[in-house]
Amino acid sequence: MEKELKTLIKSEDLFNKIKNLADEINSYYENKYGLNEELTVVCVLKGAVMFFSELSKYLKMPVRMEFVSLSSYGAGEKSSGKVSALNLSLPPLENKNVLVVEDIMDTGLTLKFLLDFIETKCKARDVKLAVMCDKKCARKYDISPDFYAIDVDDKFIVGFGLDYNELYRNLPYIGYFE
Repeated sequence: MEKELKTLIKSEDLFNKIKNLADEINSYYENKYGLNEELTVVCVLKGAVMFFSELSKYLKMPVRMEFVSLSSYGAGEKSSGKVSALNLSLPPLENKNVLVVEDIMDTGLTLKFLLDFIETKCKARDVKLAVMCDKKCARKYDISPDFYAIDVDDKFIVGFGLDYNELYRNLPYIGYFE
């Protein structure tokens, strides 16, 4: 990619948004179940790992961390239109509270697949979705996150876990290519 990388959201602003999102999530679970109820937080690898780590630090209930690996992108900038389940190994989740954590929600394909899997196959009690970036303008499926930190428009963004061809995940901010 021969374009110039520009900053969309600075590190400090990003961390504040994630902390505020954690407060919102804590409030939801505290009001519905109390803060003693275990929460299984499922990170969608690889992109969500930095967001997942930062968000999890502020969750006040007992947290069990799990990881899945899915893809609908391959090496491009656009969704391929089909989901590859690279690793869907999860412990028993029947009657558990589950929070799925993803870096970005655009078309909704990958997350619709994963949420349907956890709700129907795993029979979780309460399944919620938290995303770092919500790209509503790209939505093709009738699904929305329960919690999100940032609204993004139609830019290809990288950083803080988001990548282009497996690069730029390590940036401590969200950037985009001009």
